Amino acid sequence: MKLSEIDATLREIRVSPVKTLGQNFLHDRNLARWIVERAALTADDYVVEIGPGLGALTEFILDSGARVLAIEKDQRLVEFLRQRFAGARLEIVHGDAFDFDVRALFAEQRVKLLGNLPYYISSQLLLKFTKYPSPISLWLLMLQKEMARRISAAPGTSDYGALSLIVQLQYRVEFLRAVPASVFLPEPDVDSAFVRITPRLPAELPPHDPETFLRIVRLGFSQRRKQLRNLLKAEVPEWEQAAAAVGFDPRARAEELSLEQWVALSERSRSALATGQIAAAPERFPVVDENDQVIGEAPRGEVHGNNLRHRAVHLLIFNRRDELFLQKRSRSKDRHPLLWDSSAAGHVEAGEEYDATAARELKEELGVTAELTRLAKLPASERTGHEFIWLYRGEHDGPFQLAKTEIEHGEFFPIDIASRWVSARPQDFAPGFLECWKAFHAL
Repeated sequence: MKLSEIDATLREIRVSPVKTLGQNFLHDRNLARWIVERAALTADDYVVEIGPGLGALTEFILDSGARVLAIEKDQRLVEFLRQRFAGARLEIVHGDAFDFDVRALFAEQRVKLLGNLPYYISSQLLLKFTKYPSPISLWLLMLQKEMARRISAAPGTSDYGALSLIVQLQYRVEFLRAVPASVFLPEPDVDSAFVRITPRLPAELPPHDPETFLRIVRLGFSQRRKQLRNLLKAEVPEWEQAAAAVGFDPRARAEELSLEQWVALSERSRSALATGQIAAAPERFPVVDENDQVIGEAPRGEVHGNNLRHRAVHLLIFNRRDELFLQKRSRSKDRHPLLWDSSAAGHVEAGEEYDATAARELKEELGVTAELTRLAKLPASERTGHEFIWLYRGEHDGPFQLAKTEIEHGEFFPIDIASRWVSARPQDFAPGFLECWKAFHAL
């Protein structure tokens, strides 16, 4: 819409922009078209638009053929949008974006998010919709210019800080262009900017523990004027050696280290804490025949390397809302790293029975105990990794203490979302889980 059309429309629908809702309506059609073009939308995309307002972006998003879910807090604008785009591929949700259940987006094949985030809550919304792991493949956001500079900042700049690294650990952030206040009605008090955010590839950074990384970064930026050696001396022993190994001046301050150096420094901290731990003995699994009868035992590597039949358990843990807990496998797993899997799972070890393994895996991977019930037994096949699997069900509301060496992330999902997710994106899941999911639904 042009400026005159926006003014006339607001009068017609009796809407006065509400400052507390961050309502500033874009009236530059060329800019709106440019924004949507940066998203490279196709008919295969499912677009979430936050704060569509009068539909400046919505119009061009729909022209691409994409399906759109627009989240609008102002009921008056919801009614206007439903009339303006009646019959289009548009679903409008009346509500606060803070209350939107992001988990529902896992059930869509390819999700992109566009929006002009209200400046007074932009950081909270940004962190909500970029929470790792995310079903969203691209974010194209209009933010307050200061915020855009902060999350896209490079080392050695005044904008570079803890927020920069928190976002950039999982995502690449591009500062696309500044946007003057004059393209909005009413004009905001500050200038804006557009950023494009995309997920990092799994192998783009060395293996790291996100919790340790965030703790070290926040501590390092807690007093920007101090040298890091004074802030991190309790976390990183032998500071001089650490600085030389990671490649920075031992007198450096927080803003001088790159993302890669922060990752390396956090891993040195984690390694220091782990010093003295006893290495686990190599695992040995019972080898079984086609009838699941034990015929011997062998080390883990030999069992997997030679595709020998062996035994495993999978656990489906539900909370009181009947939501299923799913785990995202660690990036260090030798099979199916970073794929989603059952709540807990593991191999039956030599001299162990299925039920004992199920209880042990629940304790080791999730840090809890619960009553477990056998649901079904799956035959060994190529799809199960040549494992005979007993599938169990249990109930627990958490919180869980996830085994970091086994699990990257875990979260509860409503059953209907999990079912649609498996159907839309089976490649997101470990093959063994897909077989267990079929067996669960066949009960």
